[in-house]
Amino acid sequence: MSAVMEMRANRIELDKRWSKSFGSKVPKHIQYKLIQLALSWHEQMQADSHWKGSIGAARLSRFLKQTTPLITLSPGTRLMREWQGKVHQVTVLVKGFEHQGKAYSSLSAIAREITGTAWSGPLFFGLKP
Repeated sequence: MSAVMEMRANRIELDKRWSKSFGSKVPKHIQYKLIQLALSWHEQMQADSHWKGSIGAARLSRFLKQTTPLITLSPGTRLMREWQGKVHQVTVLVKGFEHQGKAYSSLSAIAREITGTAWSGPLFFGLKP
């Protein structure tokens, strides 16, 4: 079985386990790894007699429903930010970002270059609330 086919089979199995555990479909914006972790946690809590019932599952389900989806930026999108009187423009590439003619792998690297300190790139460019 190829790695891609195995991953799809694993995802189908995770979706079934999620439906059985939580009584709903997997939220679309939840990443594969988070699904695995949530199911593991839920199954452990169900095995522990102190957590029997729906309290833990209900809390987890509410949390997962209120998480915001990741922002997806299409290649060609331009982000602008003014910093200390200078406007900085970043172009989204297929892989990474371009700022002042130089390619970067992350927005955080660009924010660090602009400010000289560690910043969350998405926060710096206004992509997080």
